[in-house]
Amino acid sequence: MSAEPILVTGVAGFIGYHVARRLLEARRAVIGIDNMNAYYDPALKEARRAELAKLKGFRFTKLDLADRAGMAALFSKHKFPSVIHLAAQAGVRYSLKDPHAYVDANLAGFTNILEGCRHNGCRHLLYASSSSVYGANTKLPFRTSDNVDHPISLYGASKKANELMAHAYAHLFKLRTTGLRFFTVYGPWGRPDMAMWTFAASILEGRPIKLFNHGKMRRDFTYIDDVVESVVRLVDRPAVADPNWSGEKPNPANSNAPWRIYNIGNNNPVDVPEVVRLLEKSIGKKANCEMLPMQPGDVPETYADIDDLMHEVGFRPNTPIKDGIEHFVAWYRQYHGI
Repeated sequence: MSAEPILVTGVAGFIGYHVARRLLEARRAVIGIDNMNAYYDPALKEARRAELAKLKGFRFTKLDLADRAGMAALFSKHKFPSVIHLAAQAGVRYSLKDPHAYVDANLAGFTNILEGCRHNGCRHLLYASSSSVYGANTKLPFRTSDNVDHPISLYGASKKANELMAHAYAHLFKLRTTGLRFFTVYGPWGRPDMAMWTFAASILEGRPIKLFNHGKMRRDFTYIDDVVESVVRLVDRPAVADPNWSGEKPNPANSNAPWRIYNIGNNNPVDVPEVVRLLEKSIGKKANCEMLPMQPGDVPETYADIDDLMHEVGFRPNTPIKDGIEHFVAWYRQYHGI
């Protein structure tokens, strides 16, 4: 077991759980924090935490990112060499209802992460951004070299803000930071507020599935194992400054500071109605679909260019949607005793 623990924030969340598990299975010590809030069923978060507690080298602290004193004490005590920051207030639609939750977790909370790293010798901060930063962009596929100055949700704006805040710390304090723009992550132990879960639950319970934009939606669905592989390959590759970066023609994906951005997507968008069809086949039951107009803050299509990721770590997310859905449905049935 490695002596120096890695901090994983949001460890009882979907991606945080899987990343922590993978690190622990590789005999790396993990300290995980989570506030266990009720944005979705805390019982699911507790079940994830209980699974991690079975593994050697895991320690858990219940802590809110916005607790400035608590976060400062945590960093001061452990002097984390690497931080994988996956905690956030997630969700596009919820940001229309409770914007202050995003300010507290994603802005104030991220400031506490940056300050903890700055003052305690952190060698690499790897943090979750989101495909939502692409906002009003329509040129596909989305590239990290594209300008992303037009967010269409507060959630997307908060993630763009995280990237900018990280750049400021990389420039001022040489804190090496890497931002990961995740694209529609799904799989076992997923989030109940996301499409894959809500669709499966609706089919099994005989409720209608709501298809927005009258079903004309495409998403770059990315299987959780591919996300985890990307994260663990990058955690030991701290961002470095690009000596060829130019302030006259600035590349938004890197910098003359030790700061990088990567897309983490499947590079293969799928029509949402096709996802419903695959779920029907895997579950063995027909769906009842309700066609609705586009929702505020949503986009019709996401599609990640992942050439930078492939170049850096030699890996491309590539799990076929059919296989990923079968794995998810099998886990869903087991978890719910169906």
